Amino acid sequence: MTIRVCVSVPPKTVDEAFCLIEQAEAQKADIIEVRLDSLKNHEHIADIPRCSKTPLIATNKSMELQGSFSGSETERQKILVDAANNCFTYVDVDLGTPNQTELMRKLHEAGAKVIVSFHDFLQTPTLSELGRVLDEEVALGADVCKIVTTARTVEDNVITLDLVSNASKKAKLVCFAMGELGKPSRFLSPVFGAFFTFASVDEKRKTAKGQLTIKEMRSAYQLLGLK
Repeated sequence: MTIRVCVSVPPKTVDEAFCLIEQAEAQKADIIEVRLDSLKNHEHIADIPRCSKTPLIATNKSMELQGSFSGSETERQKILVDAANNCFTYVDVDLGTPNQTELMRKLHEAGAKVIVSFHDFLQTPTLSELGRVLDEEVALGADVCKIVTTARTVEDNVITLDLVSNASKKAKLVCFAMGELGKPSRFLSPVFGAFFTFASVDEKRKTAKGQLTIKEMRSAYQLLGLK
């Protein structure tokens, strides 16, 4: 069993990105997600990977998907391609993105691995519905499939963990539920086979509801004898 924790950081400037990446690496992050949509200026994103020894994910969420990027869709996708061309290891592409196949082709040609992600900010669909989402992501050629739901009951965690337990044998899958009630699946998903889970670098910089800090997660894994 391999427990991987991805620390998501929301820098406002490239200099702040350097500082947050350094903090995440000091806490032994396995992967670091850089929320490019948090940046006020995207002119120097090529400098970001140069400061990191850890694989980086480039994510640029639109406001429609609860991100911070307010520019056009063309601009948003150009930033993702620029990130791929400048040594980000992974690029996150939302399922259903306009011209998705062409975008993924460009990202792969640039040498990046593509995470195809699906988010449900209202609920946790049924296991069969999530299975169809996974099949769609796999068919698109995702290197990593990401399925994140919202827990409205504690039992919703079971649905996501069930999917991970069964599907992680055939695909690299990140899957858990958001929100306070979704904390169990955030923590346990790697135990059930998820490729990685997400954490924040500290209490002040959480990028999603229900997110735990990497310090909290590492301490809990250690108590359970998990590495």
